[in-house]
Amino acid sequence: MTDELYFEDFKIGHKFASMSSTKVSAQEITEFAEKYDPQPFHLDEAAGKSTFFKGLAASGWLTAAIVMRMRVENIKVHGGMIGAGVEEIRWTEPVRPGDTLRTESEVIALRVSRNRPEYGLVTIFTNTFNQRDEVVMKSTVKFLAPKRGTVAGEPA
Repeated sequence: MTDELYFEDFKIGHKFASMSSTKVSAQEITEFAEKYDPQPFHLDEAAGKSTFFKGLAASGWLTAAIVMRMRVENIKVHGGMIGAGVEEIRWTEPVRPGDTLRTESEVIALRVSRNRPEYGLVTIFTNTFNQRDEVVMKSTVKFLAPKRGTVAGEPA
């Protein structure tokens, strides 16, 4: 989909598959870890060998950031996807150097915002897969989408 979406465009059961995939490199894993999650299994292959992960594994937060980018690129909300919360995030398999990630998202709930009635609240469930079709992350998130014709400067 290339058109920007308004709240009215979302339907329960509507699915979005990522239009591209992202290959995760060892350098990206270690750079993210150095800056945000400096644990041995995220920083160094050798140090990671003696840990739970038995080698270098991406921080779950790096995986979540990659998935956020995929959501934004594939679900084009008019004015941008405004985060309204995370109900659940589960990392089910480690992401390793060389893994290629893709996502499949589904709209699971819709309602008009109580505090901002010019917006609707969209809840989506996302599975993130590696190149072996293993689920590496599951998440349920909410975001705001403007209702058509209710935000200043928006077409009716």
